[in-house]
Amino acid sequence: MLDQFYGRDSAGNVVFSRAHGSQFAKEVANDFNPLHDVDAKRFAVPGDLLFAVLLQSMGLYQNLGLKFTAMVTEDVALNFPTSAPGAIADPAGKAYVEITGDGERQAFDAGVEQLIRAYVAYSGTAFPHVLVPLMKQANAMINPARPMVMYASMQISLQRVALVAPRLETNTENTTITTNGKRGEVMLAFDIVDGDSVVGSGEKHMLLSGLRDFDDAEMDAVVASYADWKANYHPVSA
Repeated sequence: MLDQFYGRDSAGNVVFSRAHGSQFAKEVANDFNPLHDVDAKRFAVPGDLLFAVLLQSMGLYQNLGLKFTAMVTEDVALNFPTSAPGAIADPAGKAYVEITGDGERQAFDAGVEQLIRAYVAYSGTAFPHVLVPLMKQANAMINPARPMVMYASMQISLQRVALVAPRLETNTENTTITTNGKRGEVMLAFDIVDGDSVVGSGEKHMLLSGLRDFDDAEMDAVVASYADWKANYHPVSA
């Protein structure tokens, strides 16, 4: 699933192009955040792609946490750790993602791959289905002209790491938004379900900037534009 979404330089470091990041965001994560567009002025490799390649490299820990400390742009050479704790870092040692992990560990297998698919698919539903109602509740919205939503951190905790067909379900009660002037943070809470059993839980934290008072008409226009981008996208793999 992942080999088509990154390359390697002559030293064996992982490198992502704009095309890699954009294609993964749109075709795997269903995420049309303009930060991941090929021609974005301020391009960022999707955090979900970093998460996916990390689990392919190191496997899954029973308790896993990621903190994004720097934006990964195109053609940054990165080393992915094979165990935790550790960091996704460039050859000079600059960390872009700090990683914690403990408890049982499961090497990359079909169950871990399914968790990756479930996690990134869940992330792709955040806007507009979760974020818009939360912003309206807080009377705050992102700038329609420059929508900035950044991945800050995530964590998951599992009862077991041997998974078969995991899926993610939103924990609405624990999903929150907090605002402070023009900045805000959304915490998406979810349960991890395998078969008929809840086997774990997790959180995804996202930072919002350029906030302003919520305006229904402006937000409706943003949602409509987002839907148009999705409808008019032509998959690279098609």
